[in-house]
Amino acid sequence: MSISRTSGALALFALSCVLSAQQPDAKIPDKSDKSDKSIEKPTTLTMGTNLVNLPVVVRDKKGALIQTLTKDDFVLQVDGKPQQIRYFDRDADLPLTLGLLVDTSQSQRAALDDERAASTTFLDQMLKGKQDKAFVIQFAHETELLQDLTDSRPKLQAALKDLDSSPQRSSDSSDSDGHRDRGGTVLYDAAFLAADEILSKPKGRKAIILLTDGDDRGSKETITKAIEAAQRADTTVYAIYFKGEEHHDNNNNGGNNRGGRGGGFPGGGGGGMGWPGGGGGGRGGGNGGGQQGGGRGGEQHQDGKKILARMTSETGGRLFEVSKKDTVADIYKQIGEELRAQYRLGYTPDADHSAEGYHQIDLTLKDPKAKLTIQTRDGYYTGK
Repeated sequence: MSISRTSGALALFALSCVLSAQQPDAKIPDKSDKSDKSIEKPTTLTMGTNLVNLPVVVRDKKGALIQTLTKDDFVLQVDGKPQQIRYFDRDADLPLTLGLLVDTSQSQRAALDDERAASTTFLDQMLKGKQDKAFVIQFAHETELLQDLTDSRPKLQAALKDLDSSPQRSSDSSDSDGHRDRGGTVLYDAAFLAADEILSKPKGRKAIILLTDGDDRGSKETITKAIEAAQRADTTVYAIYFKGEEHHDNNNNGGNNRGGRGGGFPGGGGGGMGWPGGGGGGRGGGNGGGQQGGGRGGEQHQDGKKILARMTSETGGRLFEVSKKDTVADIYKQIGEELRAQYRLGYTPDADHSAEGYHQIDLTLKDPKAKLTIQTRDGYYTGK
């Protein structure tokens, strides 16, 4: 009996030793997991708060999309200094957020039916799951959010059907005293609000698609501030240019005293953040969005196509023109192909390149003989 009790005691002692030895080890995986996450943080899209992302499209001399390049094929410089590319991947599986901004002013109404039909098809093709979302804005003399971010196709289709059906005043209506009302087309305000109030929050792939003639009359924001907002939100701007009807205006003021009402989106869910000051020029430091000046819309007549070319090129997008050869549906197909073929490059700025202001990006190919064209954003902003 004494032997049996001694054996039992020894067994209990041995078991307690094993359990006590295992208990500290059980905590180790948690610590290592946290350590691993902190190490990986700067090189992941969703965790790296200071990671600068570059959506990149590459074409050959015939315009065909090139999708076989690797990180080692690219050379990145920021403000003239070489930088290490920390992240490189294809964008196809990342969440997609699309903003359709439709000009419903008098000059664009002839195109609205085609734009409705083509936009519906485009969204059906591009929104693949719950993670992919879109919103719809119309703009004429003011900006109106018809549908906030959603993955619901029925809601987006309803918003597209509502284009030009809301009680916005016509661009060429008359007031109660019989005076002619010029109205306006607040393109810059619409682009600014879309980027600043909606697209600054989501992660992943983001794009604004402008359907307009590029004629801005009455915006409170400048073209430079609109571009800056898109760059800060890591958003690519595409434009579908429809020339539409010519404006005949005897007022050289360009409608500066109308449109662009303060307070964000009237009746919409865009955050209601209002107008942050109305923006002067850009911040210095490069040839991109921060360098070029940009008055408020309507101060003088400007070439709408050139306006759209600037907004798209400085954010890494492209300008398309509607014609008999290239319909709205054809153009949407090309935009969809681009969005699916994007590379995503990322780098972590050092102290110098994290300083407040605008930083110029120069992305090239390592092989100088490669006859390929790179399409990406011109730069990025840090600070407020």
